[in-house]
Amino acid sequence: MAKVQFTETILRDAHQSQGATRMRLDEMLPMCEMLDKVGYFSLECWGGATFDSCLRFLNEDPWERLRQLRKALPNTKLQMLLRGQNILGYKHYADDVVDYFVKKAVDNGMDIIRTFDALNDLRNMETAVKATKQYNGIAEVAMSYTVSPVHTEEYFVKMAKDVESMGADIICIKDMAGLLLPFDAYSLVKKIKENTKLTVALHTHNTAGTAAMTLLKAVEAGVDVIDTALSPLGDGTSQPATESMLAVLQGTEYDPGYDQELLAKIAEHFRGVADRLTKDGWRDPGKVLAVDAKALQYQVPGGMLSNLIGQLKQANAMDKYYACLEEVPRVREDFGYPPLVTPTSQIVGTQAVMNVLGGERYKMVTKESKGMLRGEYGRLPAPVNEEVRKKCIGDEKVIDHRPADDIAPELEKYRKEAAKWIQQDEDVLSYALFPQVATKYFEYRQAQQMKADPTKFNTEDGTMPV
Repeated sequence: MAKVQFTETILRDAHQSQGATRMRLDEMLPMCEMLDKVGYFSLECWGGATFDSCLRFLNEDPWERLRQLRKALPNTKLQMLLRGQNILGYKHYADDVVDYFVKKAVDNGMDIIRTFDALNDLRNMETAVKATKQYNGIAEVAMSYTVSPVHTEEYFVKMAKDVESMGADIICIKDMAGLLLPFDAYSLVKKIKENTKLTVALHTHNTAGTAAMTLLKAVEAGVDVIDTALSPLGDGTSQPATESMLAVLQGTEYDPGYDQELLAKIAEHFRGVADRLTKDGWRDPGKVLAVDAKALQYQVPGGMLSNLIGQLKQANAMDKYYACLEEVPRVREDFGYPPLVTPTSQIVGTQAVMNVLGGERYKMVTKESKGMLRGEYGRLPAPVNEEVRKKCIGDEKVIDHRPADDIAPELEKYRKEAAKWIQQDEDVLSYALFPQVATKYFEYRQAQQMKADPTKFNTEDGTMPV
């Protein structure tokens, strides 16, 4: 039995799940030398919401963050999370943008690109996976795990075989809502190992309080890699704590042999970061560490729950909280059982709120709900409720091909639009994903540069000379 390896999430999902993705690069770099010595399988440090957060809230260049982390972590594989055809944004992009993004991620030091699609539609992942392989990255494909009449063990085993045929190197069971229970994990991992030759990784969240047991059963079933987070930002809505999982496996055949004392030193630093996130109001320990067994009942991931509460508070309708929670699974069934992960979680959650507050189901329908029912996000896992579809989109045509086939190449268009701001190749990608947010960041960057050295600028139009 092979030793199990850990993917450490402290630099990405841990602070995304517990601290609104507000950890800064200057809080990461001091620990990189030590993190690099642990011997992790990989360090998840980029992608997900970090790209948006760097630009929008931290006035940081995400590309510069990646380059600095690469330099500071020469011996550890870096890993990112990519939303397939959505890249790191919230809509589908043309293939040329996806391809160029993956190329630049690998060029700047990314090793493992974990790609997922909210609907598990492999067509929405094929461009990203192909590009990862082409530019010598390691292609990891994630299955968004969920529970529904169609999401059976057979469904996921078949998907794993299809993922292997796609040319992936690693498959990840991505359990974003913490719904995968221990014995189901054991059975699923075993079946995937029996039916494919892929390296199998498991990512879960301890929202419902069951995740460490789930990881342990998966380890017994032969999982190769588990995602964990150092204790200051571990557990609760995040991943099970690295030190705890290591202690459980110590002295067994699964023990990866990491140094607990080294981890304790690193954890000490991140405890300070966790305190800062709490003090600044980005982390509420009472909420992010509380066990919420309702997650198993309503299958609502933590981020979706806070969105829901925000919408209800805004509408002054917190008394409708449980009615909305009960409406979520009904909307999900009407929409063909999409897994609840960005962006489908927001679409289903918002529609559930509207159904409850509107007093009539589907009286008001968001453009995203209509888009999902039209097939614009990809193939839904199960047939939709045709009555609901008719009420929402009438006789509009439903597409059944890969949505990105309808998007003409757009990289050059973004290059032209962002021309006055571009100082590095990667800027066009920041602009393509978040035009308004990136422009604001570029203005900030330029102001800082002008302060530092006014002579570098062409004063007539304020741009940098070529």
